[in-house]
Amino acid sequence: MDRTFDLDEADSLMPDVLARAAVLVDLRADLAELTHDLQTGGHSRLGGVAEAKGLEARLAESIGWFTETGIEVKGIAPFLIDFPSVLDGESVRLCWLEGESSLAWYHLTTLGFPGRRRLP
Repeated sequence: MDRTFDLDEADSLMPDVLARAAVLVDLRADLAELTHDLQTGGHSRLGGVAEAKGLEARLAESIGWFTETGIEVKGIAPFLIDFPSVLDGESVRLCWLEGESSLAWYHLTTLGFPGRRRLP
């Protein structure tokens, strides 16, 4: 889905983004712990291979909401997303990183994360 967001549209999605990101972070942590336990000890308090497959499916489903909405998922550890946008006539990405409480950053599309700046 090729979608462009204005700042108001992206901001209006932030309550859903924050709630869904919190779930994604928990799933990611559980999957990492379960995978580690199974690889190193053969068992885990979180279950076995079937539970790992279930967590993988739930994580993929969680990521799917973002991509289906037109939000670009750039990384999952840490969780990093971009909203394609235009600012002052330039192609930009409104950028949100796990741990931030609001959408407050952007970067030129051509520069990516290293060009991250505060929204004006």
